[in-house]
Amino acid sequence: MLAMTDIREHVTVVDDPERQVFDARLDDGTTAGGAYYRRRDGVVTFTHTEVDPAYEGRGVGSQLARGALDQVRAAGARIVPLCPFIKAYVDRHPEYEDLLARTDG
Repeated sequence: MLAMTDIREHVTVVDDPERQVFDARLDDGTTAGGAYYRRRDGVVTFTHTEVDPAYEGRGVGSQLARGALDQVRAAGARIVPLCPFIKAYVDRHPEYEDLLARTDG
């Protein structure tokens, strides 16, 4: 029998610009987490990411980060990762470093 932490959920990441959040939605429509942001002048500032405790350890957060960053890239925007989770994800996945907005003026 698999332990709960061995279960991987399939996540679809959906941008909700009115609420300024990328939602992590499971196949049954459940929202399992969100990556909150502010968008201005082509820059998406990630402020907070959360995953429902019932889905922690199932890859939801990583799929959420990847999906949100892929959508930012597709939109031609840049990011400021104030959120420690998004920052750590980019640090672990250098293929997203090109999305970082320059902050050195």
